[in-house]
Amino acid sequence: MGSLGLDRLVEVQALDTLLTQLGLALSARGLKLVTAESCTGGLIAGTCTSIAGSSDWFERGYVTYSNEAKTELLGVPAEMIERHGAVSREVAMAMALGALQHSRGQVSVAVTGIAGPGGGSEAKPVGTVWFGFARGQDFVQTEVLLFKGDRTKVRAAAVRHALVRVLSFVGND
Repeated sequence: MGSLGLDRLVEVQALDTLLTQLGLALSARGLKLVTAESCTGGLIAGTCTSIAGSSDWFERGYVTYSNEAKTELLGVPAEMIERHGAVSREVAMAMALGALQHSRGQVSVAVTGIAGPGGGSEAKPVGTVWFGFARGQDFVQTEVLLFKGDRTKVRAAAVRHALVRVLSFVGND
C-alpha cells in the first residue's frame, strides 16, 4: 500500500474514532443530533450514519441547499437571506435553531458556505463556511472558517470541523 493509501486509511480510522466519541458523548447525555446542511449537501448526516449504532444519537438531517429549502424546512426568514446572504452568521444561526424547532433533537449543527469552484466574492471567497451550533433554543454559537482546496477538500474539511466542534460543544468526558 502506498503512502497515499495509508494516509487515507489513517484518515478513515480517525473519523471512525471521532464518530464513536461523538456518539458516546451524545448518548451519555441522552441527546440526539440534527444536521442542517447547505454546502455539504448531507455529508455530515451521511458520515454520522456510516457507523452502526448511530440511530441511538442521530435524529435527522436536513439538506437545505436552496434558499427556498432553508425557508420552507427550517423557517429561515427569506428577508434574512436577502439581507445577509445565505452564507452568513445570521443564516447559520437560524438554520441551527430551525433544525431543532422542526425535529426531536436537542443538539444541532448547521453549515452554509461556498465550496466552489465558483460562487465566491471578495467578501466571501470560495472556501468560506459558516457554522451554527445549538443546544436547546437558548444556547447558540456560530463561527466562520476559510478552508483551502478544491470543492471536495472544502466540503471534507467542513464535515470534519463540524463533527469535532459538535463533540466539543456537547462535551467529551
